Amino acid sequence: MKRVITYGTFDLLHYGHINLLKRAKAFGDYLIVVVSSDEFNWNEKHKKCYFTYEQRKMLVESIRYVDLVIPEESWQQKRSDMHEYHIDTFVMGDDWEGKFDFLREEGVEVVYLPRTPEISSSQIKHDLYDANAIESESKTSHDDINTDP
Repeated sequence: MKRVITYGTFDLLHYGHINLLKRAKAFGDYLIVVVSSDEFNWNEKHKKCYFTYEQRKMLVESIRYVDLVIPEESWQQKRSDMHEYHIDTFVMGDDWEGKFDFLREEGVEVVYLPRTPEISSSQIKHDLYDANAIESESKTSHDDINTDP
């Protein structure tokens, strides 16, 4: 059995994430997805997530290409994960190109996949922020809308 691993935050899950996971799974038989914990995101990546680790884990577990989800607690964990989970192929988006080449020393194939160009969580956040800033005058709530035909 060929084992593949990838890492990410997977906040605001979108079709770019699904594309990455589908392509990662194609490299083997068993896909492990390592989802950054809330503490790791905040303390090491300086990133605030919309969804908690448990919520993001549940979302990723529901994707048919994913066989196992585990937490990422530190940058150093990658080396030990390669051995603990008997990994054959390490896959990341090409925005990380070259950053994890050191894992080849652990006997692992390292693959960087092109991103889905038109989508990113950062872009979604930016677009929503801009849209809400423009439409801040709109105060319509669900209670204000008549749904009775």
